[in-house]
Amino acid sequence: MPAPGLNSLGFAKPPAETRVVVAMSGGVDSSVVAARLKREGYDVVGVTLQLYDHGAALQKKGACCAGQDIYDASRVAEVMGFPHYVLDYENRFRESVIDEFADSYLAGATPIPCVRCNERVKFRDLLETARELDADCMATGHYVQRFEGAQGPELHRAADPGRDQSYFLFTTTPEQLSYLRFPLGHLKSKAETRALAAEFGLTVADKPDSQDICFVPEGGYADVIAKLRPGAAEPGEIVHLDGRRLGRHAGVLHYTVGQRRGLGIGGGEPLYVVKLDPDARQVIVGPREALAIREIPVREINWLGHAAFEQAPEGGWEMMVKVRSARPPRPARIHPTGPDTARVELLSAEEGVAPGQACVFYAPEGNRVLGGGWIHRG
Repeated sequence: MPAPGLNSLGFAKPPAETRVVVAMSGGVDSSVVAARLKREGYDVVGVTLQLYDHGAALQKKGACCAGQDIYDASRVAEVMGFPHYVLDYENRFRESVIDEFADSYLAGATPIPCVRCNERVKFRDLLETARELDADCMATGHYVQRFEGAQGPELHRAADPGRDQSYFLFTTTPEQLSYLRFPLGHLKSKAETRALAAEFGLTVADKPDSQDICFVPEGGYADVIAKLRPGAAEPGEIVHLDGRRLGRHAGVLHYTVGQRRGLGIGGGEPLYVVKLDPDARQVIVGPREALAIREIPVREINWLGHAAFEQAPEGGWEMMVKVRSARPPRPARIHPTGPDTARVELLSAEEGVAPGQACVFYAPEGNRVLGGGWIHRG
């Protein structure tokens, strides 16, 4: 709850004098944010980013930020009576997100473009646009919570652990967090969001959630990369950890660390992809226990409200970490090795930790985000 004398967004003035830009993807979450703030009397401006050509680019049905979703966002603005703008960010999105996604996959990593989109497009370029519109803040439909702490705004996990999106927002800077608002983070379930949409009479109340990466149709990463980087899929060998050559593959980009199905190497012991070596064009496989690791090298760390790395105790900081978005935080020690690098020591081994994924740091109680970085090979 805001302090006495402040409106629900934390400003010491009436809602009607508080301008808020709402980042609208066309889905139910951001639509409810915009409608709710408008109903509360705020000066709402809706902005939707066109991130790729829905009709010609990658033929993704039901994704955000293209085609039908732009129309849906515009319709919500019309019904609720606030201005709505569509900004063409296709070039920025391709340069900042899609190109890196393709290159990372070809380098044997497992990238998370949603994080880069938040970091480089929504919370950088769009946030700057909101400032240019003289907005007091920018609101989004992300399921995270923002609290005012003793030393400034803090980023916390959503009240509903099943909807929490803090893993994807670890690159948010303290300055950005001061400007951002997340009105849905306190809700206990998605059902509450849909009930609000129905209450406001929004046609998106029953709209399905977007699935997978917005520009990747039905999880077909390899198909997308083949379009973006023609001729990039080079065949090679499937090799066991012990050196045995077990078969051939049609391209490293068709595999991810932890994969078991679709290896095409016949029966015998269950084998998993343990490592990808794009330089040697090898897919290295082994037993499940070979996937378990205890130490993770992390770089490009963004710290959110934690002490400088020089102040780390000898044994490292005790924190909780997430190495996959769908996994709960696990106990770990963070050993900083520089201003934006660290060695993460897991107290219990994790399987399927892949370069290109994020390792996000949480306070020991598991709710406040203290930072995070990108996993690399070391």
